[in-house]
Amino acid sequence: MRSHEPAQKVLLEIRSLSKHFGGLQAIADVNLDLPSGVITTLVGPNGAGKTTIFNLVTGHLSASSGTIHWLGESLAGQAPWRIARKGIARTFQDLRLFSHMTVEENVQTVMERSSWLWQRKTPEMAAKLEQVLQETGLIHKRDQRAVDLAYAERKFLSLARIMASDSFLWLLDEPASGLDPRSFDRFVELLKTYAQRGVTICIIEHNLDIVIRLSDTVAFLDQGRILAQGTSDEILKDPHLAAIYFGDR
Repeated sequence: MRSHEPAQKVLLEIRSLSKHFGGLQAIADVNLDLPSGVITTLVGPNGAGKTTIFNLVTGHLSASSGTIHWLGESLAGQAPWRIARKGIARTFQDLRLFSHMTVEENVQTVMERSSWLWQRKTPEMAAKLEQVLQETGLIHKRDQRAVDLAYAERKFLSLARIMASDSFLWLLDEPASGLDPRSFDRFVELLKTYAQRGVTICIIEHNLDIVIRLSDTVAFLDQGRILAQGTSDEILKDPHLAAIYFGDR
């Protein structure tokens, strides 16, 4: 964990969180803190419950029991759009871009709650747009439609929309999957930069390079439970957890 003071403030607090789908227990008694400026990675085998946690935090699912507090406020029963406006942003594995809108238009959609307000954009908003496009390497692609971008460019566009939203918490679901090495390195440095600015980042990831290079803390899940939390080195060198992760129980 970084030593600077903002990293000590917990933005999201999860306590005794459980979720049942009929007789299936997807999440069981999960406790997790996400402090400001800290990168937390959720790892574990498929079906461990990682995406379910994201769905519970963002209001796409309701918890069977337990609590989720954002800046001390309970998120229980709040609609996804209300939770998003509190400063919690999320990416999905399927990206969910506006395919036939341009790169610039895709980013603009998260910068104002009503699209017509963009016509009255301030110099600050315009500067923010330029900064995000520059940082993601999309500045020269701004007029291209999302559907016409290369895969890595679409991944960066998905991240650009998160960056432009000014959210305090980023929930990223396998954000680096399918990236070429050069794009991967740029992606890693970009996340490090924003964490240093105080953004809280939580990642679901199977790529162990991401886990090692980015994580301040790692939470290992299996069958809906967090079995261990610690540094990437502590988690990845645990033979019991490695056996679970690679399917050799």
